[in-house]
Amino acid sequence: MKARRVAMAGGLALSLIALMGAAKTSNVNATSKAVAGGTIDYALPPATNLTWYFPLVNSSNDTVYNFQLIDQLYMPLLYINHDLGIDWKNSDATRVTYNSQGTIYHVFMNKKLKWSDGRPVTSADVLWDWKMIQATSAKNAPAPWPYEGAGTGDIPTGVKSVVPNGPYEFTVTLKSPANQQWFMYNGLNQLQPLPMQVWNKYPNNTLKEIQYLGAQATNPAFDSVVDGPYRLGKVVSSQYWTLVPNAKYTGGPLADSKIIMEYEGSNASEFAALKTGSIQVGYVDLSEYGAIGELKPIDNIWAGYNFGNFFLALNLHSNAENGLGPVFNQLYIRQAMEDAIDQNAINQDVYHGYAPDQYGPIPSIPSTQYLDPALKKPLYSYNPSAAKKLLTSHGWKDVNGVMTKGSQALKFTVLYTSGSQSITDMMVVIQSDLAKVGIKITLDPQPFATLVGTITNSADEGQWDAASGIGISYGGTYPTGQTEFATDGGLNFYGYNSSEEDKLIAATTKPTPSESQTLKIFDQYEYYTSQQLPLLFINNAGTIEAVQKDVHDVTTATLNPVTDVPLMQYWSVSK
Repeated sequence: MKARRVAMAGGLALSLIALMGAAKTSNVNATSKAVAGGTIDYALPPATNLTWYFPLVNSSNDTVYNFQLIDQLYMPLLYINHDLGIDWKNSDATRVTYNSQGTIYHVFMNKKLKWSDGRPVTSADVLWDWKMIQATSAKNAPAPWPYEGAGTGDIPTGVKSVVPNGPYEFTVTLKSPANQQWFMYNGLNQLQPLPMQVWNKYPNNTLKEIQYLGAQATNPAFDSVVDGPYRLGKVVSSQYWTLVPNAKYTGGPLADSKIIMEYEGSNASEFAALKTGSIQVGYVDLSEYGAIGELKPIDNIWAGYNFGNFFLALNLHSNAENGLGPVFNQLYIRQAMEDAIDQNAINQDVYHGYAPDQYGPIPSIPSTQYLDPALKKPLYSYNPSAAKKLLTSHGWKDVNGVMTKGSQALKFTVLYTSGSQSITDMMVVIQSDLAKVGIKITLDPQPFATLVGTITNSADEGQWDAASGIGISYGGTYPTGQTEFATDGGLNFYGYNSSEEDKLIAATTKPTPSESQTLKIFDQYEYYTSQQLPLLFINNAGTIEAVQKDVHDVTTATLNPVTDVPLMQYWSVSK
């Protein structure tokens, strides 16, 4: 909920309803609770390793799956529910007021909340978090920083001040007016109470403090004091992560089941575990679509979609591997590649109709008011003859099946996430499609964490050509392109740089006189992004979720596929 996060393609079931106007409110009510003391095994996407345990993250660890664990341990300031409203019951804040200019935000905190060591959760904990955000956001912050959320939601440079108004209130003042909804969801929600009583080791030396925090962020034992529904139990990297109910949780009903987040080496092994019952909450890769009938007697099954975008990222940095950065920076190259990819074939042949085409930052499914009506028909739909003509008109010639211009050939390696047969099948289709227009790619499957670490490594931007099988989940954020497409965006790891894009994105963050005007400005940003293709947009693959029938209350509300942060404390199991 702090920012967009990298996810595997088809890794989660997501859905959305539109977010506009005043924040909606809702609360989750659990039903049919089972006997306490059970264990629920929750399957992670294949080859996904959890690598970071501190609530502030750097770019290489800013993944959906790391935060699925972290957000069970630490309550967010604002919990964004499955319909993108604020669920105050599961938030640290009880309400937020703001002025009409969108410059002043007054936050009231829940006075009943306590840390697991018995101390109250207060505004001082928020102020310490703010201090750490400021320090870790500096571009010269020591490794493993800087903080990934820097530059998102006016954090930190757009903030004039954060001041306490008492132990359970604080006020944030911005330097300039902002769209109130945008700032609450993308900026304010980054200010999260953190247990400074155990983490503030160097109160008089901020540099040593953030060096210490960065060194401890990969240590699961560091999370010794929490305010969320769970505390962290035994962890074995690349095997499992245990969430034990926090008996001193004061934010709502106590959890009654232990959760084990299970590493899965492949979709095949996860499917086998679903059949035997050793996985209670999991998924079905669409390459196993024909075998779903084997699960129906024992599992509840449904499908959902990600509100985000999946892509093939081209390395636009000048030092990209094989010297292709300047080539990929040419818009016509990206247009030709988008034209060459047959998304309809991927949808039908690989995903059985569960992966609608996508040609821009906003998907067509789920249906939202954010999709520009002008983009209901894609700008660059499948047209291999047009793709090849575009290349030859710019001087590229077919040399032994590979488009070549001077000494440069359109020949490179595409990294993609391993472990999912459907993602592999999709990449094989893309490889074949590009070959038809003279673009030769070699496929290199890698574990998700390894791939993300490679492409987000700012110290060595040139070690890759292209990457796919991944996407960006909007989560609970307002879906502007600030993080993903702005020149200084925290997840703009591929080096896209456009002053016009920055201008259009900035316009979406400003207050407007009406909802229709807000959407008009958003459409301008969306159309330009779809036209310029900072990324090659590909199918929005759905996921089939599977839940064992002896597990209760794993619903749309508690799985919360929209924001990627389940309310696991409401889950229970009966045997």
